[in-house]
Amino acid sequence: MRVLGVDPGLTRCGIGVVQGSAGRTLSLVHVEVHRTPAEDPLALRLLSLADALAAAVAAYRPDVVVVERVFAQQNVRTVTGTAQAAGLAMVAAARHGIAVHLHTPSEVKAAITGSGVADKAQVTAMVTRILKLDVAPTPADAADALALAICHIWRGAAQARLDDALAQARAGARGPARVRRAGQTAVGQPAVGTPPIGVRR
Repeated sequence: MRVLGVDPGLTRCGIGVVQGSAGRTLSLVHVEVHRTPAEDPLALRLLSLADALAAAVAAYRPDVVVVERVFAQQNVRTVTGTAQAAGLAMVAAARHGIAVHLHTPSEVKAAITGSGVADKAQVTAMVTRILKLDVAPTPADAADALALAICHIWRGAAQARLDDALAQARAGARGPARVRRAGQTAVGQPAVGTPPIGVRR
């Protein structure tokens, strides 16, 4: 599985691509941090970021694009830029028919470090170790993007198995109802007080 993780931000947007599967060694495919100058007009900054995200998706053809889920914070201006960047990442994936998943920061931290309240230094250290990198990815936005991709590979496999199990359970529950005969229960047994088929009282 190849996953492209996006740590959304208008000034700095982390883009990281990781390949591998749960239980096996993961490898770094690509990592970058796209920057847009704060003094530039907003429309041009968004266009620059949209182009960078589209180029990354087209170049690395991930199976999944994972974006950090945006939460409201005290700094409304920061949240707005983060949400705009996240939206652009989703659009870039959608244009190529690629599935998009969202993970919260605490989910990513817990998956990578074992603690949902780990700091950025801990996340960076673990990403460096997991991907067997000689040099830690910097700035933190780069490590966060890679952490998102790693988190999804590890958690996504388990979630996919759970989704398949639920889908099979639902299909099994619906199956008997389609072949139910009059006077029978969902498991095909005669209802209480109903004589077996072909038997008269």
